[in-house]
Amino acid sequence: MISTLHPLGPSAVNPTSLLAVANPGALIQSVDWVAIAPPLIAALTALLVLLADLLLPDSRKRLLGPLTVFGLVLALLALLPLTGGRPRATFCLPGGTGGCSYVADHFTLVFQLLALGGALIAALLSLHTVDEEKLPAGEYWFLLLSSAAGAALLPASRDLATLVIALEVVSLPSFALVAFKRDGRGGEAALKFFLSSVTATAVMLLGVSFVYAATGSLHLGAIADGLAHLPARLRPLAEAGAALTLVGFAFKVAAVPFHFWVPDTYAGAPLPVAGYLSVVGKAAGFAGLALVTNLAFRPYGHTWGLLLAVIAAVTMTAGNTAALRQRSDSAQGAVRLLAWSSVAQAGYLLVPLAAAGYAGDAHPLGATVAYALIYGLVNLGAFGVAAVVARTSPANRLDDYRGLFARNRWAALALAFFLLCLAGLPPGVVGLFGKVVVFRAAVDAGLGWLAVVMAVNVVIALYYYLFWLAKLFAPGADTAPARVPRPLAVTLGLTTAVAVVLSVAPQLVLQVVAGTLF
Repeated sequence: MISTLHPLGPSAVNPTSLLAVANPGALIQSVDWVAIAPPLIAALTALLVLLADLLLPDSRKRLLGPLTVFGLVLALLALLPLTGGRPRATFCLPGGTGGCSYVADHFTLVFQLLALGGALIAALLSLHTVDEEKLPAGEYWFLLLSSAAGAALLPASRDLATLVIALEVVSLPSFALVAFKRDGRGGEAALKFFLSSVTATAVMLLGVSFVYAATGSLHLGAIADGLAHLPARLRPLAEAGAALTLVGFAFKVAAVPFHFWVPDTYAGAPLPVAGYLSVVGKAAGFAGLALVTNLAFRPYGHTWGLLLAVIAAVTMTAGNTAALRQRSDSAQGAVRLLAWSSVAQAGYLLVPLAAAGYAGDAHPLGATVAYALIYGLVNLGAFGVAAVVARTSPANRLDDYRGLFARNRWAALALAFFLLCLAGLPPGVVGLFGKVVVFRAAVDAGLGWLAVVMAVNVVIALYYYLFWLAKLFAPGADTAPARVPRPLAVTLGLTTAVAVVLSVAPQLVLQVVAGTLF
């Protein structure tokens, strides 16, 4: 009966699964708690925050924010025992078949560093926001930690089921976080985010079902083996499934044409949440995209390589063109400019992924990881300065930044440095370094036309970055500088200091990324 029900017939039945049916004890295995510690600590901290919110009186709920920060720091420290050794795998199929659902290798650790580090910076940015805007502390911190736990789980996932679950754990709390802004725009932004995300998830699940029907497995390595030896009658089903599966991840990274939710969502969300989505949400999407393309769909490398190359070119062009159209006097213009900039940056990040399809190996992925680390740091710093300006100018127009140097020179200098990094201009050497690494990946893979498109877009982006930069030092209205809350000041100092260090020694990024390949 098994052979008649399975789409591939009796030859596709895994004898290990029959052994497990005959001997249920074969499914019992030990769990590598050290390997799963980073996402587990974030998840346990989320439960602890939720429990503390129920038990603590209102006067003590301010402690939930520091507790969240402490939990994220512990999750980051849990990465240390995993460095410098061999990859660790757990939740594996019995019988030593090699199919594991969780693998802590160098690729996993780098993206977990980005996800948990970005969540930590977002939490520091949120400390004053939760207090001043009277947001429900328990719900806010629980949702942020839950999403961060999903973002830390996703790069370690090695089967499609775990990948989809982790992606939804990242997304579902984010919908509620966006809606926390109570000025009328938060609900609308959350609704747009929710509807577009649910649609993308439904399409992705349809693709996963097609892939499983064609290959008989959800583990990424087994899928690649199955695709390489598919009967001709199942190839159209597998190809359709692969294309549909990529849709969900393309939505998370805000690639065209799945980018339309970004500007309204960022403008309607609290600023720390917008920064979190632009970095951690995007990092989770890129990690998933890298896994499914380079592990599961490797036999279709030239097909998805060309598809991602076209999407990368269109995404960076659409993002930069829309950013050019932002008016200086429009409400939330600064946040919308950062939103469209993040769309353009997604196009740059897609370039090495496309190059990996053409190169036939995962070597170009190091460029994506390096650029993602650099982008995440400086983009969160830019959102931090936007939070400083929003304290006195809630509309957050670009014109509100005119004369910022005279009012708050340290915030102005920090934003100037972040903008130079995003533009790839000295002294923001780390941004230039990231773009050069991505550009080289495209050239080495033979994608000369994509490198030319990227170079043109980098020049286009210079205009709006330098336009914003010029406003910081232009004469502005004489207003008294507002006091910057200590957590916000510490966050800006931390992000600026790290960005400066990396600009002085950009090779440190390569040392972190070294060994990222699968």
